[in-house]
Amino acid sequence: MTTRSVTITDNATGKSVECPVHEGNYGAPVIDLKNVYKELGMFTLDIGYASTAACRSAITYLDGEEGVLMHRGYPIEQLAEKSTFLEVAYLLINGDLPNQKQFDDWVHVIKMHGMTHEHLSRFYQGYRYDAHPMSVLAGVVAAVASYYHDTTDIYNPNDRRLTAQRVIAKMPNLVSKIYRYGSGLPFVYPDNSRGFVENFMYMMFSWPTEPFVANPVAVRALELLFILHADHEQNASTSTVRLAGSAESNPYACISAGVATLWGKAHGGANEAVIQMLQEIEKPRNIRKFVDRAKDKNDNVRLMGFGHRVYKNYDPRAKIIRKACHDLLDEMHLNQPMFEIAMELERIALEDDYFISRKLYPNVDFYSGLIYQALNIPTNMFTPMFALARSAGWIAQWMEMLSDDDFRIGRPRQLYIGAKQRDYVAINSR
Repeated sequence: MTTRSVTITDNATGKSVECPVHEGNYGAPVIDLKNVYKELGMFTLDIGYASTAACRSAITYLDGEEGVLMHRGYPIEQLAEKSTFLEVAYLLINGDLPNQKQFDDWVHVIKMHGMTHEHLSRFYQGYRYDAHPMSVLAGVVAAVASYYHDTTDIYNPNDRRLTAQRVIAKMPNLVSKIYRYGSGLPFVYPDNSRGFVENFMYMMFSWPTEPFVANPVAVRALELLFILHADHEQNASTSTVRLAGSAESNPYACISAGVATLWGKAHGGANEAVIQMLQEIEKPRNIRKFVDRAKDKNDNVRLMGFGHRVYKNYDPRAKIIRKACHDLLDEMHLNQPMFEIAMELERIALEDDYFISRKLYPNVDFYSGLIYQALNIPTNMFTPMFALARSAGWIAQWMEMLSDDDFRIGRPRQLYIGAKQRDYVAINSR
């Protein structure tokens, strides 16, 4: 809604442009700058898009100053306590929570799309046995497009919905096969008698010769992680999915682009980095020395899992996952030295003025890796787990973008600082 405007004036020429200000239901108002170039002949510069709203969205809202995260208006605390991952996925895509019949139909459809084409199983064999799982995942997700030529019309609402269902349904299958291939284990078909998260654990960890019974506390802890990772507004990977989708690319290619971006150490790879940091600390008595190194600007040591690009308060997801981490380790009777190091590191950091003044609070990555590790998920599989959950948000954001009346290809501008025009000189005269 537009309620006011601001005037931008070029002091050199005296020219001005009036820019409308749009206000959403929450968050800072945004200045509509589309006429600045037309009227003033200038673009805006915003490195890293830190102050730029690139889209309108009704899916997720977060307030980094207050530590608030909501999906479609529902606080993440309520969804984490009362909901399931498939219900949250439905919410992200459809805008409202389902009634019982809608949810039953949704669960049934997801189960019916859980299988992948048998030929796709051969795709994994093209990778080295020790290939990084994210490398495999980016490739195999893109390869899924090869099997659905007739149902990827991005302007057909039915095709978009079918694609969303397939993405959410097939990601557990794709991710589990990456783990099984890397471990030298046979692939496991989904079992539709199981719930979504339990079925994923079955495909990951079951043995053909033994019955598989999942620990309910472990299932709930993993489901909680999936809920907390389902969507997080316009982060790097989500923005990548939107940008790729704006070129009218195949939707599976867009999700693959999101996977590639999530692979980054500063994004989805952060929980891997936390485990590596805790392993480097090794013992609780080394924590103080490590913290001192992290505070030294001349030392390249970083305190991983603390602070966030957006949150300048306690990450609300971290509060939720901290308790789940305690519950899981207690239930499974694990004497987890790394968890003890993590708790002591958190205590020291939260009492240190250096970290307090910089608002470096623990984020969700600080705890999620500990849960994955307790579930016997290898470190290099942490980010694929993240991708599995975030695919629900990616495909919801992709669908929303395509239904926007102002849908257009993304085309950022630049400030050119290269050489001025010069003439070509033949190579023998240079």
